[in-house]
Amino acid sequence: MKKDIDFPIIEGIQVVIAKETEDDWYAYLINKNTYSIENVLITTKGYGSFPEAQKTSTLRHSIKKLDKNSYAKIERIDKQVFGLYNEFWLSYYHEEKLYDKKFIFVPESITPQNCQMIEALGLEGVLHS
Repeated sequence: MKKDIDFPIIEGIQVVIAKETEDDWYAYLINKNTYSIENVLITTKGYGSFPEAQKTSTLRHSIKKLDKNSYAKIERIDKQVFGLYNEFWLSYYHEEKLYDKKFIFVPESITPQNCQMIEALGLEGVLHS
C-alpha cells in the first residue's frame, strides 16, 4: 500500500535556470549536500494552456554521480518556453534509498527581474529548491 512506502524528503538539492548570455539560458542541478548522489534521472517538460493547450517534448537526462557541493548542466532552455510551466522531475539514490521530487517553474517566473546571483555557478539565475 502507498501508506507503507517511505518517501524521504529531499534537502540540499536545487534546480536553477541560469543566464549564460542574454540569449542562452541553461538548467542546472546543484547538490549542496555533504554527500554525493548517484543514478540521477531527470525528466523535463513544459506545458501550459494559455491561449490554448501547449506542450513541449519530454526530455530525459541521467547523471551517474553528482559529487557533494557540485553542480551539473542539465539542458539549454529556449526563451520561448518561459511562458509555460517548466517541470523538472528528479530521482536519485543516496545510501540505497530512492529520492524523488518535482521542481516546477511557473509561467513567467524565469525573467531577468527574478534573477539572483547563484554563487555555486557564478551566474545569475532563477533558483528553485
